Amino acid sequence: MTVDAARDAVDQGRLTATATALMEVASPTGQAGAAADRLAELLAADGFEVERMAAGHPDAAAVITRLAGARPGPILQFDGHLDTVHLPYRPPLLESGVLSGSGAADMKAGIAAAVEALRAVRDAGGLPAGGLLLTAHDLHEAPWGYGEQLDAMIAAGVAGDAVMLPEYEGAELPVAGRGNAVIAVTVRRDGEPMHEVLGGAEQPDVIAAGAGLTLGLKELAAEIASEGAGVAGRASVFIGTVAGGQMFNQSPVELTLEGTQRWLPGTRPQAAERRLRDCLARDTPPGIQVDCRWQLVRGGFELDCGHPVVDSFDRAVAAELGAPLPRGPKRFADDGNSFSDLAGIPAITHGPRATGAHTVDERVRVDELTRVARVYAATAVRYCAGAGDLRR
Repeated sequence: MTVDAARDAVDQGRLTATATALMEVASPTGQAGAAADRLAELLAADGFEVERMAAGHPDAAAVITRLAGARPGPILQFDGHLDTVHLPYRPPLLESGVLSGSGAADMKAGIAAAVEALRAVRDAGGLPAGGLLLTAHDLHEAPWGYGEQLDAMIAAGVAGDAVMLPEYEGAELPVAGRGNAVIAVTVRRDGEPMHEVLGGAEQPDVIAAGAGLTLGLKELAAEIASEGAGVAGRASVFIGTVAGGQMFNQSPVELTLEGTQRWLPGTRPQAAERRLRDCLARDTPPGIQVDCRWQLVRGGFELDCGHPVVDSFDRAVAAELGAPLPRGPKRFADDGNSFSDLAGIPAITHGPRATGAHTVDERVRVDELTRVARVYAATAVRYCAGAGDLRR
């Protein structure tokens, strides 16, 4: 097995057909069962043994397949999500070398590139050592899912020694990213809504309480931001919506605040949550009850750039682009955060330089998908086989 043989075995036509086949099946988050079935069928038709795992979501059992090397060695995982955001479905369309439609950017086409890399490694003779693990699942896109299925898979031990994720991040190698949670704070008082002149003005004021809590959270945001920043940026608390009251002269009984909390790698999600809840408890006035729904999206992320998989990836990228990618922040939390935070393995987010993610105009160039498949195949051979098993 050689690196060049694996790269050259990537078949652009087969890759495009796979991406199109996956994109032909609508799969909004929570409803990706048919897309998972389609992927399983494609892999089985190619001769791969496919395992299905409910992982708490039997309506769209995850897809798992493996390619074993001749001898024991490190396992490289390719992982992707089959679900798309809840926007109107757009069928696949291929024009002038550009594939468009739901999942072109985020991320069925990326999964197809990973599948093609798996095929290419096999077709080039397989791995002399180590192995490949390919996984695909549902429940990625918030707020319809929060990674619950992947988290259950990781808890069950479905993880390699390193993982690559074909998200639409192709210009930099993300090396650090913030964890994040969605927060929804409900401020209440006892009693009924009441006209201000009929006793409403004497009731505990949920609007004033909400304003005070908002200012308290703003002070917390300034406090944690002052504690320093790194590649990932700064920790933050942000309130984006405030809602309460039914009319101008009525005392309401409830007000809601919604926003996000983000923390730096190295901070545990539980510690970030505790700090926010302590702030809310400190700033709650008498006669007011405050409830906070704190929904974890992903934990923090940090990539060990000294890990062998990073060197393998850098070499693979340099062979395609002439130089390794510059290091940078992870702009959004993805499933690599979960692998980093829960499985403790290095996670490389790298996919096609696509456009239109989370819109109805997703697009990706087919030659970009081919490049990604070649990078994945070359990385797999170098990392799984190890330097002693490589001829080139």
